[in-house]
Amino acid sequence: MSTTQSTVVVTGALGGVGRWVVDRLVAEGRDVVGLDQRLPAAGGPDGASFFEVDLRDQGETAELIAGADPDAVVHLAAIPDPTGHAGSRVFTNNTESAYNVLHAAGSAGADVVWASSESAYGFPFADRVLAPDYVPVDEAHPLRPADPYGASKEAGEAVARATARRHGVSVVSVRPSWVQYPGDYLTERNREAFDIDELAARSTDAPPEGGIGNFWSYIDVRDLASMVTAALAADVDGHEAYLCHAAENYLGVDTERLFDALFEETPPCDTEGDASAFTTAKAERDLGWTPDHAWRKAADADVDGPDFA
Repeated sequence: MSTTQSTVVVTGALGGVGRWVVDRLVAEGRDVVGLDQRLPAAGGPDGASFFEVDLRDQGETAELIAGADPDAVVHLAAIPDPTGHAGSRVFTNNTESAYNVLHAAGSAGADVVWASSESAYGFPFADRVLAPDYVPVDEAHPLRPADPYGASKEAGEAVARATARRHGVSVVSVRPSWVQYPGDYLTERNREAFDIDELAARSTDAPPEGGIGNFWSYIDVRDLASMVTAALAADVDGHEAYLCHAAENYLGVDTERLFDALFEETPPCDTEGDASAFTTAKAERDLGWTPDHAWRKAADADVDGPDFA
């Protein structure tokens, strides 16, 4: 992708992540076309226009993306987890919309950055605690989802690879962790309730009460937005996937100690201190991206975020 793009289509533009991405793109001087299931109440920020769309409708999706004549498409819209909906709805919605958006983007000659998920590995929504093959997990680790959300993201990455091959555009699959918002970190409840002795004393392979998150990983929404813009500016050939995680776990406990408590047979663990169980070394190498925000300051930060919804 080049740095000369001027028009970017953003799907899910009014979602929690979408608003931060739109706000950042507008601040960078991009013309943004936002697509969502509804329109913003106050019209949205200057530099952005919005259209209501059902991304499961291929005709609507293709018409709006072709009409925008974008340089790039950022696809963020999805049902974000397998809870609260029938699994068939989660899988069908996410895969159908991903196909429609990526195919329309490729047909328009637009490069793509889209939100896959670390859930494609199969860890977050499993009904038992699954051990990774090694820690820190990287992009080469096998994807083994057993839930409809993780499976939809693995399927979406297959669509991403097909789009890059078929249309000759670049497609970046961002695999973010649990997204947190400055001043409102949901991780804080998990951290305050955490007890490593209780974790080690579990008698079953079921997740402990409160779960383990994504091996206690997270990402600040501002860092996710910065990875999107870094991917838009980078020279990516074909399809590439990148993990998007904060540099440390949200507990402030040594990661290797956590894995020792979680598993009878600890997977190979090459981390120092409370470093994240997922590595973003590939993103640093290829995109020049590193996370800037950590829970110790961001959890209670008073930050003015996007004010349109």
